Formats: sequence, C-alpha cells, structure tokens
Amino acid sequence: MKARTTFTLILLGLSVGLSACGRKGPLDTPYEAAVEARKEAERNDQPLPPEPQKPVEDRPFILDRLL
Repeated sequence: MKARTTFTLILLGLSVGLSACGRKGPLDTPYEAAVEARKEAERNDQPLPPEPQKPVEDRPFILDRLL
C-alpha cells in the first residue's frame, strides 16, 4: 500500500510540474519568429540571420468550410 501511495504522489507531482511548462500567449508564426530573431541579433551585435520573406497570402482550401 505504501508503494502505491508513493507512486500516486510522484505521478501527481509530475503532472503538476509539467502542466506549468510553456509560455502563455498567442502563437508566433515562423515569419514573426524570424523577425524577432533578427531584432534580437541586432541588439546583441551578433551576425544577422537572413532576411525573412513575407508569407504568401493564405488561399482558402475547399475543405476549410467543414472546419
């Protein structure tokens, strides 16, 4: 019985610890992440990554209406 209680407490501790991982806020698109990385490299006087290309206009897909 003691092993079961210990296992339950460890499992509970892991689930609480892992639920706090991550960052709260909106998701970054790859373009936004590349722009931010470039700005950060400029601030830190590091070599600049390549200039990110603007994303292509998102065309609707035929099945989008189902979602």
